[in-house]
Amino acid sequence: MSSAAATEAGSPTERLTLVEGVREGLHTEMERDDRVMVLGEDVGKNGGVFRATEGLMEEFGGGRVVDTPLAESGIVGSAIGLALSGLRPVAEMQFMGFMYPAFDQLVSHAARLRSRSHGQYTCPMVVRAPYGGGIRAPEHHSESKEAFFVHEPGLKVVIPSTPADAKGLLTAAIRDPDPVVFLEPKLIYRAFREDVPQNSYEVSLGEASVRREGSDISVYTWGAMTRPTLIAADNLADEHGVDCEVVDLRTLSPLDVGTVVASFEKTGRAAVVHEAPKTAGVGAEIATTIQEEALMYQKAPIKRIAGLDAPMPLHALEDYYLPQAVRIQDGILETVEF
Repeated sequence: MSSAAATEAGSPTERLTLVEGVREGLHTEMERDDRVMVLGEDVGKNGGVFRATEGLMEEFGGGRVVDTPLAESGIVGSAIGLALSGLRPVAEMQFMGFMYPAFDQLVSHAARLRSRSHGQYTCPMVVRAPYGGGIRAPEHHSESKEAFFVHEPGLKVVIPSTPADAKGLLTAAIRDPDPVVFLEPKLIYRAFREDVPQNSYEVSLGEASVRREGSDISVYTWGAMTRPTLIAADNLADEHGVDCEVVDLRTLSPLDVGTVVASFEKTGRAAVVHEAPKTAGVGAEIATTIQEEALMYQKAPIKRIAGLDAPMPLHALEDYYLPQAVRIQDGILETVEF
């Protein structure tokens, strides 16, 4: 279900930013299902560091919106226990770079409970985290390490790129019976607005969205990189006559292999754009999947346009590190002209 499809005919809408879409997703689910609760650092009285949970404590009370100590392992461990007790916890990490103390809880316990119990138990919980660079933040505040979690069987990994998808994907994540890592691209938290249905709706996990139809090359991306990729695609069409198809993956695990392969079979060329470091990033998995499933359609090497294999730099070099529209455009053109 795309953002456009989510805006159903006759359904009342409101123009929201991405972070407001997240808050609306939380609100509608907490209103619908009293098992849903929120916990994390400053999520209650302060409404979260980016105000994603603003107003929820006032409406739903301190029993369902819980301010926790600064202890990420404890937050996620508590969420696991709450999920096993029949609740639907949504745990917030203030930044993705703060998730590492909770990594053991996620991969050793949350991801394994279904298999460990031979299907007797599931772990219906969501771990939300703002992720990615571009906001001139200090160290540990601009991480893009989604590949860590994609590699772990039992975890689902979701990254929205629009306000309507943020609400619908978060709704689906909360209702899912298994643990979901929900990464929110903070660079575009307030970058633009779009119409978002006021009613409750789901955007299905595991389904990509073709944001731009094209015939010359398939460009796969997600999160904050979707917008510069679309800008690059439009520039290439205007300046070089190159017709790009842009596929927003939305869910990295499970990956929508069908849409990835179908697009490549149409164009025969591919590029992957992500802000995470290039080596062993999700782009490598996408490239390999294409090789395994659609090799005979390939016309050129698959291009990865990614962050650098270095820690995210501080302010002066941040724009150089992140794929910008010009670098994306150059990488796509290199592939098309091969």
